[in-house]
Amino acid sequence: MNRKYAKELLLLLGIILFCAIMARHLAGHETLEDYAKLHPSEIPAENASSYATSTGSTVDNAQMSASSSSTGQVNSSVTNSTETPFDIDVYDTRVTYSEGFYYEEIPDSIVSKITDVSYPKDCPFSLDELRYCSVLYVDFDGEEQSGELICNKAIADDIMEIFYELYDNDYQIESIKLVDEFDADDEASMEANNTSCFNYRPIGNGKKLSKHSQGLAIDINPLYNPQIKYKNGATVIAPSGGEKYADRNADFPYKIDKDDLAYKLFKEHGFSWGGNWNSSKDYQHFEKKK
Repeated sequence: MNRKYAKELLLLLGIILFCAIMARHLAGHETLEDYAKLHPSEIPAENASSYATSTGSTVDNAQMSASSSSTGQVNSSVTNSTETPFDIDVYDTRVTYSEGFYYEEIPDSIVSKITDVSYPKDCPFSLDELRYCSVLYVDFDGEEQSGELICNKAIADDIMEIFYELYDNDYQIESIKLVDEFDADDEASMEANNTSCFNYRPIGNGKKLSKHSQGLAIDINPLYNPQIKYKNGATVIAPSGGEKYADRNADFPYKIDKDDLAYKLFKEHGFSWGGNWNSSKDYQHFEKKK
């Protein structure tokens, strides 16, 4: 009787061993540890700790810990943003209007870029008063582009709403870059037909500060909408190259007048237009009081 059971037990062990050998053969000789290394994402989260221990792997735990940590730290006010954080140091201040449209406190990387350029070290206005803005726009080729502006925090919401409407209506803008890309040279920025906002500078060659110094003014397609000054019987037009667009009765593209969408949107948001000034005309210019 005992011998009979012994034979049956040996037969059972043989079958089990045979099955194990065949299973490994069919799996390409891949062990659990090999599988864990090749397929870390397929490890069930609830079993991750014990699984990693059994295979001797710590990589999966580290990956899952990092993932859960970063997810848990996203600020609730910006969870709608699908953008990659420009700078983690101010990401929790980000306010997202729509995909591609957001503003935030000035990131360290931008502070480095504008210091002693558009923002002098002795600037009396605090950086806390300014906001970095990211917007989408349609360029002169009809292509979608991403632009950046710095504005006063008092008009940041206006900037989001206005530029979203311009973008949504395929309003064409040639360039939206920080004026620092032009070494804070307003003339160079205008000649490049660049739309910009903040730049700590006086008005022209005078001493009175421009509203741009506080980030409360913005110039739109400035080459096609020049500034025209009348001084000592002479007419001065800026930027250079804008002379052909000084005649506002002429018909040409990108002209801002009272029928223009940009004019209507800025006026709706309480901005004044330089085209309505008396002593001079600044057709590119919109500004707002705090």
